[in-house]
Amino acid sequence: MHRFLILAAGLLGAGGVALLASAAHAGGDNLGTAAGFMLAHAPALLAVGLAGRQSGGRILAPAALVVLAGVALFAGDLTLRDLAGERLFPMAAPTGGTLTILGWLGIAASALIRPER
Repeated sequence: MHRFLILAAGLLGAGGVALLASAAHAGGDNLGTAAGFMLAHAPALLAVGLAGRQSGGRILAPAALVVLAGVALFAGDLTLRDLAGERLFPMAAPTGGTLTILGWLGIAASALIRPER
């Protein structure tokens, strides 16, 4: 799971840079917002992946996956709006934002759990 989070962080980072470049050249407020969202969360997912099993008990990695799902929905919906004029589905961006918040709360809760030994 931790290797997957490192992979996801790298892909979010690369995708965020690509979207930011696209927004700079083609315009699109949604692309810039999606890029910023991706770039803000990529380092956090990288940190969770690198932390491995040393911290957070059983909550940290699943919480990070919830953050990842939320970022994917939020940024994916905004990107699709700008590039295709469509939405992923109704309420995709708010659902993604809510999942991201819940994932961050899970990450915070992981600090209250003793590390696995």
